[in-house]
Parts: sequence; C-alpha cells; structure tokens
Amino acid sequence: MSTPTYQSAKGAHDILPDDHLYFSFFKKVARHHCRRAGFRRISTPIFENAELFENAVGKGTDIVEKKIYTLKNESGAQLALRPEGTAPVVRAYLEHDMQALPNPVELYYIEAFFQQDNTRPGGYHQFHQFSVEVIGEDDPAIDAQVINLIHRINQDLGIADQLTLQLNTIGSMEDRMKFKEDLVNYYTGKERSMCENCKRCLNENPMRLLNCKEEDCQILASMAPKLETILSDESKEHFQLVRDYLDELGVKYELNPLLVRGLDYYTHTVFEFWSEQEGVQHVVGGGGRYNELVERMGGEPTPAIGFSTEIESAIAHMKEAGIKPPNKDKVDIFFAQLGLVAKKKSLPLIQALRDQGINTVGAVGKSSMKGQIGLASELNARYSLILGQVEVRDGTIILRDMKRGSQETIPVEGIIEKMLELLGGKKLSDKKLWEE
Repeated sequence: MSTPTYQSAKGAHDILPDDHLYFSFFKKVARHHCRRAGFRRISTPIFENAELFENAVGKGTDIVEKKIYTLKNESGAQLALRPEGTAPVVRAYLEHDMQALPNPVELYYIEAFFQQDNTRPGGYHQFHQFSVEVIGEDDPAIDAQVINLIHRINQDLGIADQLTLQLNTIGSMEDRMKFKEDLVNYYTGKERSMCENCKRCLNENPMRLLNCKEEDCQILASMAPKLETILSDESKEHFQLVRDYLDELGVKYELNPLLVRGLDYYTHTVFEFWSEQEGVQHVVGGGGRYNELVERMGGEPTPAIGFSTEIESAIAHMKEAGIKPPNKDKVDIFFAQLGLVAKKKSLPLIQALRDQGINTVGAVGKSSMKGQIGLASELNARYSLILGQVEVRDGTIILRDMKRGSQETIPVEGIIEKMLELLGGKKLSDKKLWEE
C-alpha cells in the first residue's frame, strides 16, 4: 500500500465508521442518564473571544500559555478555539440570564475541543469531551449526585471496574489561601530537588506542586503540609456530607489528599476517575466545585460544580475491556436486480422497506447478479431479494436466506409484510421518524 499524498494533521484524527459505533454508544448512554437526571443539553461556539479564557482561567495557567489555538477575525479581534467548556458555559449562563431559571441549572454538552499541548497519553489536539455543569446550588448532595451520575454512566459503558474514584476537598477560598502560604514556606529552600516546572509553579500556583509526576517532586509532595489540617469546620462538614451521601449511594471512592486543582476558582470537592496501565495512573475524567468562577466572570456569587471526560479516552478503555457497542448499521436486506426494468421496479420497493424501519441496500451500479450477491455477503446482509426480468413479468421475487443459503420464489405482492414478519419487525408507517 502506497503512502497517501495527504494525511490528517498532527494531533487530529479521523473517526471511522467502526469507531463511530463507540462514539454513538457513548453519547446514547450519556444522554440517557443526563435526561433522566433532568439535565438539558447546551452547545457553545467552537471559538470564543480569547479574553474569556484569559480572565476566567488565568493568563499564567498552562491552558492559556500552552494550549490555546488563537486566530484573528477580520477586525483584528483575538479569538480562541475553545480549549475547555466550563468558561464558555458560564459565559452563556450569564449572557442569556439563565440565573432566572429554576435553580440549580443542570446542563450537559458533548463537543469538540482544541488544545495545542495535549500531554495526556495518546492525547489529541482536537478531541471530544462529555461534560456536565450544575450552577446555582452548593448543597453537598449535588456533589454526590454528579459523581454518582458519572459512575452510573461508566457502569453502562462497561468501564466502571477499570476505574477508581479519587476524592478530596480543597476547602474554601480562605482555606486555600492559608494552604498556599504553608506550601510556599515548605518548598522555599528546596528548589534544588524540584523540576523546572515545579520551580515555576512555586510562585505562580503552588498547589500544582502536589500533582507533579517527577519522582523527586513526589517525595517532596508526600511530606508537604496537608490541607486537611487547616480546613475550617464548615469545609470539613461539607466534605463529610459528600462522603456520607456517596456511601448511601453505594459509590466506592479512595481519599486522596494530594488531589488538587490548579485553577483558582475551584473550591471544596474535587474528584477524578483513574485507571492504571502498566503501573502508571491515567485520569479518565474529573471535576469539582468552582464556586468562584461565576463571580469572577461578572456575575453574582454563585456556587457550581462540573465534570468532564475525554470521550476518546473512555472509548480506549471500552475497547480494552472488550466492550462491543450495538451496531444499528447492519444490513437487513440486500436488494439485487438485473436489467433496467427490474431496477426501476426495485426502487419504490427499497424505499417502502426503508419506510418500515428495515435497513435496505440495493440498486447500486451495474454489477452482475453474482457480483451483487457477493456484495450482499460482504455486507453480512440477513436476506437478499432478487428481481430480474422474469420476476417482473411474473409478478414474483426471489427471497434468499443468506445465512442458510436457501431461496424461494414468492409473489412480490405482500413482500413488505413478509420481510417484517421474518425480521421480527413492527410497522413504523404510523410513526414519525424521530419517534423511532
């Protein structure tokens, strides 16, 4: 096989038909659970004003410094392909006065995102993400329900047993400010044992020091001050209630005091779903409370919590677990015909079969009968209907059972009802397509 002239750009990938089966299954499971829980779908533009992410996420963060794709419009305004979804959703929440809706506002989205520096294993520069956001309520029960929602989705995807839920609290904003001071005091003077990235984080975002994967930095992190020792009583109560609710729901978790968030607007509950491959931990999805973000973006103080997972990562785990998604693209009937008259007669029959919800392929090209039956086998069609000049003249049609290799000639009148009976189908003629 020769090398193609053109290939997909670095960091981008094609979603081929077999992989779309996984994507469709993932989306169906996610939508099903979100709808049952009262979530409504939202979509924001692929690009936003770059200033949105600079102000919401922070200019000194990796997302803004390393990951954003920027472009300019005709007036010279700086735009950014969305690297994450929370800031755009909060922008839409404020812009469209969604705070006037019944609280909490529960939203979900399944969209493409873009990051120049996607360092996750197998990470793409363009990837797809499923996320939920709950805005307007700070009850710990909401935290537990969001976590439980994702856990149930993972169960239906067949990957829950591969994942462990990591859980922690980072307390209130006041707790975090005190903790940052303690971290800076602890790490100052130990720079020689720190990687270059951690040296930079010491002044810019010290909480990220606890997440470094370098061995020496992990040793330092294990001996660093613990946030739990300075948590306020209110923060401790919030976290304990989250744990109590998860226990009631039967959701297992592991407490992880080193699990933090680098972005300043996060508070209280943080969580991630981890998998382990060849002894290395990989984050499959994560979230937490961001009670400070709405106010930072110009709104009134408003509590919120969210979660995101990269769909490509979830699909990789589905494949590893041997999960086979349902295939609704199967061919029920291949309609073979021979001659111009037969082809003309076959077209309305093909459409009538499709109108009854039967997946039907036929009247393609000018292949011989042998070639058409061979194509039916390649498509793994359940049945073939064969129409030639003789059958048109006699008002009959040949029905071939592709699995058994047997065939019979039957009247063409009533063939729709016959195929519905054989396929165990149900007439859909009285239903609209969107009701299927």
